[in-house]
Amino acid sequence: MTDETVDIEVTEEVLDENGHNPMLEMARKVLLASIGVMALTQEEAEKFVNKLIERGEIAEKDGRKLIKDVMEKRKRKVGEVQVEAEDELDKRMEEVLGRMNIASKSDIESLNRKLTTLSKKLDDLNK
Repeated sequence: MTDETVDIEVTEEVLDENGHNPMLEMARKVLLASIGVMALTQEEAEKFVNKLIERGEIAEKDGRKLIKDVMEKRKRKVGEVQVEAEDELDKRMEEVLGRMNIASKSDIESLNRKLTTLSKKLDDLNK
């Protein structure tokens, strides 16, 4: 057994003036914004369609269908934006972990695969 020293790097978590983690606050704001956009869009679309119905420019049945179509399209778009935001958050978290010198999940999985391969080779050599 060898005597090796282990270097441990300690980093302090950076918090904003309110004591919150800026990265988590950014993710929270993105999610709240996407929810707010969805609610605002639905409200505005309903007002617009209701005005068209009142003026007799479209039938009520067509108006409801139009609102439903717009909301489904909006929902898909919000889902896409949410996926993009999650991907960006994942990317930034990987960068932070890299700077902190902490192994990522993919790093650990890669090491596990290598260990499994080496274990099999050792078992084969011992036979």
